[in-house]
Amino acid sequence: MVLEKLGSSLYESLKKLLRVSVVNEAAVKELVRDLQRSLLQADVNVRLVLDLSKRIEERALKEKVPPGIPRREHVIKVVYEELTRFLGEKPAQLKLKPGKRNVFMLVGIQGSGKTTTAAKLARYLQKRGFKTALVCTDTFRPGAFAQLQQLASQINVPIYGDEKEKNAVKIAKEGLKRFQNYDAVIVDTAGRHKDEESLIKEMKTLEKTLQPDEVIMVIDGTIGQQAAVQAEAFHKATPIGSIIVAKLDGSARGGGALSAVAATGAPIKFIGTGEKTDDIEAFDPPRFVGRLLGMGDLQSLIEKVREAEVKMPEKKAKAILSGKFTLADMYEQFEAMRSMGPLNRILKMVPGFGYEIPSDKMDLAEDQIKKFRVIIQSMTPEEREKPKILNASRIRRIARGSGTTEKDVKTLLQQYNMMRKMMRSLRRKRMPFFGRRPPF
Repeated sequence: MVLEKLGSSLYESLKKLLRVSVVNEAAVKELVRDLQRSLLQADVNVRLVLDLSKRIEERALKEKVPPGIPRREHVIKVVYEELTRFLGEKPAQLKLKPGKRNVFMLVGIQGSGKTTTAAKLARYLQKRGFKTALVCTDTFRPGAFAQLQQLASQINVPIYGDEKEKNAVKIAKEGLKRFQNYDAVIVDTAGRHKDEESLIKEMKTLEKTLQPDEVIMVIDGTIGQQAAVQAEAFHKATPIGSIIVAKLDGSARGGGALSAVAATGAPIKFIGTGEKTDDIEAFDPPRFVGRLLGMGDLQSLIEKVREAEVKMPEKKAKAILSGKFTLADMYEQFEAMRSMGPLNRILKMVPGFGYEIPSDKMDLAEDQIKKFRVIIQSMTPEEREKPKILNASRIRRIARGSGTTEKDVKTLLQQYNMMRKMMRSLRRKRMPFFGRRPPF
């Protein structure tokens, strides 16, 4: 998950508050100290941390607690609200005007992850039904066009670029000409090495010539508080701009980057959460903070499930519910889960699960699913459709073919039988919701 160390640290601070017998002034002050320590370790600016912790302490101690609400829950609500306010309160959405071509121009310092982010944004829009294209105007970095071309081919998005042409404006104009009938065109521009002045100058020239609907700056999340310098310069140069904070996966300094950018008032619209083209998400402060504190993010989870949904004909669905659930069907479920992303990231969206399951246990579950996929791939079509024919000799052959053990194959069959019984029970009765209540 994004900023995992910060999230688990904040979560532990709140858990400590839940364990105390009386939430008095001493307990609130200890919570505030823990929060300060966690935020400073995540490279958040000292002044911002002091301002935030002061507001939390004042509200937690002075606000009248609403009737029927325990004080500890009120204090946690205050922490949630102040952290959300700290990062921007409301999500800043990417606006696409229907019935016209929308042009988005990406700018950023060299090495900020801009080219990868261009492909991620194209994928994000493509998944939401927008006809999207890419234009590469980076004439400075060797291999920039080849990199974006490779990423574009992975997500099946058309791209235009010209490695022989050195005029970025000319390339951009030609690209826009070719993609006139598209909903969204993302223009990737050249970065500059630690040189904000020339970057801003080029950004203004291209922006004036192309008149994009929006200029988006990509900032490297690993640079921490230094992100504010870039964000401020950008925000002053073009009021129509917005920000994407990239490389937030596993970054110890991500808290510094996010808070620094948010403090400038430049709207953060997306964050990059991994290396794959699907690893981008719209930045929604309330949902982000909820996940950070271990409260989960059911809305994001629902969206991911919808994106990964296996389209199933009604006839097949009825067959599965009547008990005709095959290993081929099980494999389809594994593939759908795989397209949603790593298991640990998915479980962290579920309230109450966030930091409760040890990472080594989640890694084991992830490894088990990978192993099961390989085992099913090693079966014949007949074996996948009729698991009952899997005798000792077939199990031996499948184990050898998949590089696993006979015990692994038998474990898969046990899991399959459990899933098949569960599918049959769905038909006979309504399944109750076994959801865990969020810890706060």
